[in-house]
Amino acid sequence: MTSKKYILGVFDDEDVLLNAIEKTRAAGTKIYDVFSPYPIHGIDDVLGIQRSRLPIVAFFCGLCGTSFALWMQIYMLGFDWPMIIGGKPHISIPAFIPVTFELTVLFASFGMVITFFIISGLRPTMKVPVMDVRSTDDKYVMAIEWKEGTDITKLNDLLRSNGAIEVNEKEVVK
Repeated sequence: MTSKKYILGVFDDEDVLLNAIEKTRAAGTKIYDVFSPYPIHGIDDVLGIQRSRLPIVAFFCGLCGTSFALWMQIYMLGFDWPMIIGGKPHISIPAFIPVTFELTVLFASFGMVITFFIISGLRPTMKVPVMDVRSTDDKYVMAIEWKEGTDITKLNDLLRSNGAIEVNEKEVVK
């Protein structure tokens, strides 16, 4: 089991937090993560998080769903077991639209969920460490990973000068 040490800056206001993130990153400090009770608009840009490529995966999974649905219906109703229903042709694309739509949505949604879990490293048995319990209630927490050679007093002063109401140390065992 490995353990990591984090310096936690606790903030009261989201605007102060966003300003502190900008100043902390400008000072050259790498921020591990930020925890808040609700999503904060614009925090991804301030943290420097790149835009997700998940929509691209969704498009290609949906394309696979569309292809599979059309192939399946054309093969089943046109070649494997052709039936004359009401004088319609065996391969009738308008009749295939509902099933094609449903399989497109099914493949896209399952593909996105599976890709998200693989990329984010989430597992069903993974226990996520809670940095500060108050981050689920009314506080905002900025976590900075402490590494050897990091001056804790300098980091403490940086966080406090940017509006942190308190600065804590936390050791997380993984």
